[in-house]
Amino acid sequence: MTVLTAQPSPTSSPPGPAPRGRRPGRPGGRLAALLVSPTLLVLALVAGYPVLAAFRESLFSAQEGLDSSGFVQEGERFVGLRHYAAVFEGEAGERFWNAFANTTFLTVTTVVLETVLGVAMALVMHRAIRGRALVRAGVLVPWAIPTVVSALLWQWIFQADGAANALLGREVLWTTDGFQATVAVIVADTWKTAPFVGLLVLAGLQLIPGEVYEAARIDGASAWQQLIRITLPLVRPVLVVAVLFRLLDALRMFDLPFVLVGPHKESVETLSMLAFDEAANTRYGPGAAYAVILFLYVAVVAFVFVRLLGADLLSTDRSGGKVPSRRATTAEGAMA
Repeated sequence: MTVLTAQPSPTSSPPGPAPRGRRPGRPGGRLAALLVSPTLLVLALVAGYPVLAAFRESLFSAQEGLDSSGFVQEGERFVGLRHYAAVFEGEAGERFWNAFANTTFLTVTTVVLETVLGVAMALVMHRAIRGRALVRAGVLVPWAIPTVVSALLWQWIFQADGAANALLGREVLWTTDGFQATVAVIVADTWKTAPFVGLLVLAGLQLIPGEVYEAARIDGASAWQQLIRITLPLVRPVLVVAVLFRLLDALRMFDLPFVLVGPHKESVETLSMLAFDEAANTRYGPGAAYAVILFLYVAVVAFVFVRLLGADLLSTDRSGGKVPSRRATTAEGAMA
């Protein structure tokens, strides 16, 4: 009598728990940590240590006056969160909230203008026109100029007998304290950094296949529909990165208003200028407190921006791979 034995299916998994060990083709945790450790070390030295040092400095204050024996006190003493509490009180509080409002207003205004103008520049540079290389080089010039040099150039333009007043036909004191000084800073910053957004968006435009636009034109899509349903959705990842970089840079704005308008101007004083002014007057504790508050403000803005706009650039499937998000496939609807 022949005894038949059941053979396991080649596609079925063996009984019992799966053998433990590393997945084939993937580096182990120790190797990954070893490869990442140089970058983490550099970040800890360049970014982590200054932040911790500033926070430590904000908790201390320089000793002043005489002790009970009549000797001059030297060194510093621990004051806790006293500098942070003083930021929101009295005259210092008014100055802080004014600098906070100026920083926020300048950031929002300049980033919006730079995004719109940058996308327009990218669209112009992407078109096959004569002299396209010359146009790209010309757009790159403002971004290549150092910020201090750019501020000095615009200071010459905005002076009383400068080109701005000659063009307007009236005399405006642009570099004095007032709303006109805020407008001067916005114009100068937009002129300098809009090309940065344009260059990043141009890189994204060059990755879009021409067949997508050709199919859209065959289906009768207008130029506006191609822009809204094809161009912007496909360059959205690059545009989000460009806007994020500009947000982080604009929140730390210091050199442009400092050189163009000057310090101690209520209309353009930013948080960076406020922290610098405190440190320049040897008030290192309050200056460090302003710097820490600015760091927290930038970190919160970056976190909220990434969570709201950057989290769904790529969605992860259950197998761990990356698949295009729904927004990235919006362009397919233009040809449907």
